[in-house]
Amino acid sequence: MATDYDSPRKTDDDLGEDSLQELQARRTDKSAGIIDEDLDAGEVAELPGADLSNEELSFKVVPKQADEFTCSRCFLVHHRSQLAKERNGEPICTECAA
Repeated sequence: MATDYDSPRKTDDDLGEDSLQELQARRTDKSAGIIDEDLDAGEVAELPGADLSNEELSFKVVPKQADEFTCSRCFLVHHRSQLAKERNGEPICTECAA
């Protein structure tokens, strides 16, 4: 929940004096942020108030470096320090070897 730091602060005495309407409004605000987690495969969960349709991602893709390897189980690129063993000439990272 967003906090407005410029608004006047309530004391402990003021907190007990909230009206019923204010409390009900707060409850409905909290329930508006609940997301249904029962999604079928391929469905996309849309966050409330998150319209990112006009946003564009841009990042630089760096090729695998000489001191890196691709794990044959998880297919992630790791630094050589993460190499646990090689099985049949295939490198395996420490996470997959555990």
